[in-house]
Amino acid sequence: MDVTPQKLPEMYGSMVFNDKIMRDKLPKDIYKALKKTIDQNTHLELDVANAVAVAMKEWAMEKGATHFTHWFQPMTGFTAEKHDSFINPVGNGEIIMEFSGKELVKGEPDASSFPSGGLRATFEARGYTAWDPTSPAFVKDGTLYIPTAFCSYSGEALDKKTPLLRSMEALSKEATKVLNLLGNKDVTSVSTTVGPEQEYFLVDKEDFKKRPDLIFTGRTLLGAMPPKGQEMEDHYFGTLKPRVAAYMHDLDEELWKLGIPAKTKHNEVAPCQHELAPVFDTTNVAVDHNQLTMEVMKKVAEKHGFVCLLHEKPFDGINGSGKHNNWSMTTNTGINLLDPGKTPAENIQFLVFLTAVIKAVDEYADLMRLSVASAGNDHRLGANEAPPAIISIFLGDELTSVLDSIENDTFFGNKQMVAMDTGASVLPHFMKDTTDRNRTSPFAFTGNKFEFRSLGSSISVSGPNVVLNTAVAEELSGFYEILKDVAPEEMDKAVHELLKKTIAEHKRVIFNGNGYTDEWVAEAEKRGLYNYRSTPDVLPVFIEKKNVDLFVSHHIFTKSEIESRYEILLENYSKNIHIEAKTLSDMLNHQFMPALMNYLDSVMTVVGKKKQIAENISCKSELKLIEKLSAWYEQLDELNEKLIEDRIKAEAMTDSLALAKFYQETILTDMAEIRTIADAAEEVIPAEMMPYPSYADMLFYV
Repeated sequence: MDVTPQKLPEMYGSMVFNDKIMRDKLPKDIYKALKKTIDQNTHLELDVANAVAVAMKEWAMEKGATHFTHWFQPMTGFTAEKHDSFINPVGNGEIIMEFSGKELVKGEPDASSFPSGGLRATFEARGYTAWDPTSPAFVKDGTLYIPTAFCSYSGEALDKKTPLLRSMEALSKEATKVLNLLGNKDVTSVSTTVGPEQEYFLVDKEDFKKRPDLIFTGRTLLGAMPPKGQEMEDHYFGTLKPRVAAYMHDLDEELWKLGIPAKTKHNEVAPCQHELAPVFDTTNVAVDHNQLTMEVMKKVAEKHGFVCLLHEKPFDGINGSGKHNNWSMTTNTGINLLDPGKTPAENIQFLVFLTAVIKAVDEYADLMRLSVASAGNDHRLGANEAPPAIISIFLGDELTSVLDSIENDTFFGNKQMVAMDTGASVLPHFMKDTTDRNRTSPFAFTGNKFEFRSLGSSISVSGPNVVLNTAVAEELSGFYEILKDVAPEEMDKAVHELLKKTIAEHKRVIFNGNGYTDEWVAEAEKRGLYNYRSTPDVLPVFIEKKNVDLFVSHHIFTKSEIESRYEILLENYSKNIHIEAKTLSDMLNHQFMPALMNYLDSVMTVVGKKKQIAENISCKSELKLIEKLSAWYEQLDELNEKLIEDRIKAEAMTDSLALAKFYQETILTDMAEIRTIADAAEEVIPAEMMPYPSYADMLFYV
């Protein structure tokens, strides 16, 4: 049902147990106690939890809920949920609807069936989910969803939320100490905020069902480019097709009901590719919202006869999909610490936090690259459609000049805003920004935030933000140690020297040019910057001493939690490519090679019929085609046998890192060779003989 603009405020967040609902439903003392827990990270008493549970159940039942679930984010990268009803039998065939504070606060899902990287043995099954009161509960599909963290019986984090919450606390603690030292005594906490832009593809459901590669792997393993791809650049920001517009309309409404502030929607660069961008929110809420967004995207797509593809590279030869993580820091008093103001050169607080971020990115660029590493994202990074694998920072001309002036003790004249002259008098004048944007930078300053652009479209945004929060917390901690004993009258001078030293030592990570060029790759190597081209290359940095020390010292991960995640990442990479290799062999054996043989048979039949008419009739073209088709068939058969043999070798390997590298260096090479030949053959085989929809069918269906 369409919602009128007048009713939109009423609909927005209507399925969320938000602050307004809590104020209305909870006794004042309970509400104050819960808000204290949320705002100050204090312990939640059981009597408060009981009162909240009763109000939450009554509200959820008003919304049609009969069940509740602890909704958590295990290390699968997806979400998990186990549904329990509110009913409680009381005898005589009767029931009452109950929900206690104990049920709200704690759940007990089986922990043995989720990835643990060796933290838990199969027989050690108990795990706990713990309510995260900072992320509001919501009702969806007749169930009350309670956002939770997930840990093992012995307390290890088995999820993506627990480390995120820890990292947010670490940054808040260190940032608050620095701000208080700089004179901002009224600041008691700092929260990080995130706005994750989400790219995705829509394909017709009937086409999807005919492509085993899309079904099993999320990307096409075979497929020749159509006559037209994205080279005309006519899809980006193009007019929304009615069917897509209807999907986006319904998607917005479903997201708004769940309190997800979907703001922007448009066509992306590639055919059938689109983007949705929300307004920023507190990081853990934004992470929950993004997981929900991906789920709702798929669900709404089904209703419109689409399938939503979130793989980083579903179609070879055209742009893949990313996710842009817009990150900033805000005080409890409402100040954005990355807002330079009108005179950034004089904004000492901004410069302190800016240089802390620069230092963090330089020293922990390896972890930032690790945080976006996956088998799917390896197809994008550095492919002239996404940021390069080299992590660098774009600041723009003005801020770069500010830092240069600090480093060299020279005067900086604040750049004045200039009116934009379009050359057409009828157009309004407006003030242009003091610097341009750089879409090739992996970590770009965009006015009052940093945009981490290297994330893949299917990734949980938790991991990259854990790294960002922790690395910046570490640098702020170091800044505090340097400044804590400085006398007030000497503070300005000490801060200036700290900024000057930090800029001189870490400016190598600042790059405002074109990140797509070979010259930048060579220049980055001269600067000593990391360039991890693949996931198996970068994963070992997780267990390097400096990175283990970082996470352990700020209580983000224990050493065993780091080692377990390292094993899970390696295992996931190998499993993904193993499934792709098996799927490709299956498609060759059961679809593509039979189609190739059928076409070969049909051409040979034509030759036979022509010879029946006249023995000396020319069949030069047909014979040439037969030779080509036969050669392709034999090559594909041999390469498929090699792929299967290499896959069997992989199955016998026991070293996780060696296995991942074997998949990357050998199995992917086998698959690429097969694809080259199969795609060439596809351009010759008649469309009616192809066993599955082509790129042209899928990308230009609307």
